[in-house]
Amino acid sequence: MRVLGVDPGLTRCGVGVVEGVPGRPLTMLGVGVVRTPADAELGQRLVAVEQGIERWLDEHRPEFVAVERVFSQHNVRTVMGTAQASAVAMLCAARRGIPVALHTPSEVKAAVTGSGRADKAQVGAMVTRLLRLDAPPKPADAADALALAICHIWRAPAQNRLQQAVALHANKAPVARKAPLPSKGRTP
Repeated sequence: MRVLGVDPGLTRCGVGVVEGVPGRPLTMLGVGVVRTPADAELGQRLVAVEQGIERWLDEHRPEFVAVERVFSQHNVRTVMGTAQASAVAMLCAARRGIPVALHTPSEVKAAVTGSGRADKAQVGAMVTRLLRLDAPPKPADAADALALAICHIWRAPAQNRLQQAVALHANKAPVARKAPLPSKGRTP
């Protein structure tokens, strides 16, 4: 399985490609950051993010794209930029028919470090170890993108089995029927 992880952001959008399957050593195929100038107009920045992600999709041809799910922060401006970059990544993947998975930051941290409360340094250290790298990818956005890809590789098979089980159960579930109402004039 080849996954492009995207840590969305307008100034720095982390991207990383990991290949592998659960239970086997993973391989990093590429890591980087799509950057946009903070003083550029919003539309131009979104186009730059799109072009950068498209280049990564062209070069690495992932089977899945894993994007960090935007969560509420106190800084609304930061949330908006992150959400906009996230939407661009999802659009690029959808345009090509590539499935997109959203993972929360705590899911990613838990998958990679074992704790949903791990800090950036712990995530970077585990990404370095899991991918057998010489040093943690810099900046942290790049390491986070790799962590997203690792999380998806490890969690996707279980999530797919759960979805299949839910669908199977929904198809076999008996239809609820109401008990017949007593006829008028008759006492039960």
